[in-house]
Amino acid sequence: MKRDLSPTFSTDDARWAAVASRDPSADGQFFYGVATTGVYCRPSCGARLPLRGNVSFHATPEAAAAEGFRPCRRCRPEGPTQAQRQAELVTAACRAIESAETPPDLETLAAAAGLSPHHFHRVFKAVAGVTPKAYAKAHRAGRVRDGLVRAGTVTEALYDAGYASSARFYDDASGVLGMAPRAYRQGGADAVIRFAVAQCSLGALLVAATDKGVCAIALGDDPDPLVKELQDRFPRAELRGGDAAFEAMVAVVVGAVERPGPALDVPLDIRGTAFQQRVWQALREIPPGRTCSYTEVAERIGSPTSVRAVAAACAANTLAVAVPCHRVVRSDGGLSGYRWGVERKRALLAREGEGA
Repeated sequence: MKRDLSPTFSTDDARWAAVASRDPSADGQFFYGVATTGVYCRPSCGARLPLRGNVSFHATPEAAAAEGFRPCRRCRPEGPTQAQRQAELVTAACRAIESAETPPDLETLAAAAGLSPHHFHRVFKAVAGVTPKAYAKAHRAGRVRDGLVRAGTVTEALYDAGYASSARFYDDASGVLGMAPRAYRQGGADAVIRFAVAQCSLGALLVAATDKGVCAIALGDDPDPLVKELQDRFPRAELRGGDAAFEAMVAVVVGAVERPGPALDVPLDIRGTAFQQRVWQALREIPPGRTCSYTEVAERIGSPTSVRAVAAACAANTLAVAVPCHRVVRSDGGLSGYRWGVERKRALLAREGEGA
């Protein structure tokens, strides 16, 4: 079946502008052939810019080859794009980090990718949104959280997660868990979580916070299930009602529900895997009044094939409005599931659209 040239570059003038600027976003959208050399290239090819009159445009490598052009040896247009190759290298590095007993160092990861440590570090951060060290730390944090629930002792959990010493783990514990590891393992024992339930136009609203910041914002028809969900997450934590300062913060959250606007200006205690953190950060960068599809979010974080994982990260979000997963919709613009109900999602988007 014949493929038309991308509507994003619907005219020869637009395609030529992409070639002249070596626009990497045009790669894969079309290819150009040069009559004087007999080769075809990607739009981003670094070869010398040809004369406009010698250039023709083609939808696919096969279409260019059918016209007698051969692939450029510099940009190799018949193969994956540079972005795709980098994504594959980073994916392989992530799998290596996840499967190792102890996180491999930068030099080892770079050597496996066939790049210098400096270049690999730059590529990894550009694709993953975090450094290799930060990715390894977040992955290990997830193993610790899972291990503390299953393991017989804290020591067993931390060594299973790949920590070389207990001292190193306890240095990281607060940032990893938000509380002492034994307290986390015991369902939040000795931890203090302040919370309050308010009413807003979308129903009951629960806000909860550790000493680091807001850790839960939940919406529902009735406050009791919201409080029970918080208790189930930390069955042995001490849940306290909020003081005047906390009530003021709750009022800010209520205001964000009633009058959606810029990013919620309250401290947040956000914990999740490295992938979830990348997704949630991308969601916080979507302006009010705008939406993105799950596919677009996956592309923004450099993982275009991870659409289902993006949807799962949205579903795992426990901070309504603060991490605006309601701004993510299906590719056709339709509203998909929302942790706190599709009608609430519809209402939030409508309010943001009115204020845009």
